[in-house]
Amino acid sequence: MSIHINAVAGEIARTVLMPGDPLRAKHIAENMLQEAALVSRTRNIYFYTGFYKGHQVSVGASGMGCASIGIYSYELYSQYNVDTIIRIGTCGAYTTDLQLFDLLNVDVSFSESTYALSAFGIEGNHIPHAGPGFNAIRLAADTLKRPLKDVPIHCSDVFYRSTPGTPPIAAAHNCPAVEMETFALFANAQHLGKSAAAILTVSDVIPSGAKISADERERSLLPMTELALEAALLL
Repeated sequence: MSIHINAVAGEIARTVLMPGDPLRAKHIAENMLQEAALVSRTRNIYFYTGFYKGHQVSVGASGMGCASIGIYSYELYSQYNVDTIIRIGTCGAYTTDLQLFDLLNVDVSFSESTYALSAFGIEGNHIPHAGPGFNAIRLAADTLKRPLKDVPIHCSDVFYRSTPGTPPIAAAHNCPAVEMETFALFANAQHLGKSAAAILTVSDVIPSGAKISADERERSLLPMTELALEAALLL
């Protein structure tokens, strides 16, 4: 048992899907897993373990931002023997080349965050995905004939900005979209020799102001979650 997760040894699968929202984790477990059991609820961050097509998988929330996913993913890797974490979340597009509901497979995460340097002495502003998860997602997308774009992503600690437009780091490295968690997840995986990947659904197109409504968000997550679960079968 860790500080922030109260599951006991063996209750969490080797592959974990991580949405940000605890209620989203609950919805996935109750609607897409068989024999799903709640194994941790510390701080109301729910973790469930069940089966998808006979393959054991867990789903649990990461919370928002590098600090939060940094805690949960580190404890999963280091104390629960988790091999692979697949983040499933939403992102904002910096360009109208991306549309609402587009699915993105994160190749590299660029960030101004000091998380990796402070935690592990990892220098530089970018960290790639780690292990076989990225390619498993690509193979699953091909099998499902589901459009998927492999992209670098901007991982920001800032949600609200006083200066509009694409931040310099995103423009310099052609990052078409922004989210808030991949950099810390990838840093933990690199440091611990684990696997980490991320699938993102475009929920906002920043230049046009287009947004997925609250009601649409649940529908938008189904293709992404199914893709992650199919990828888990390949790991």
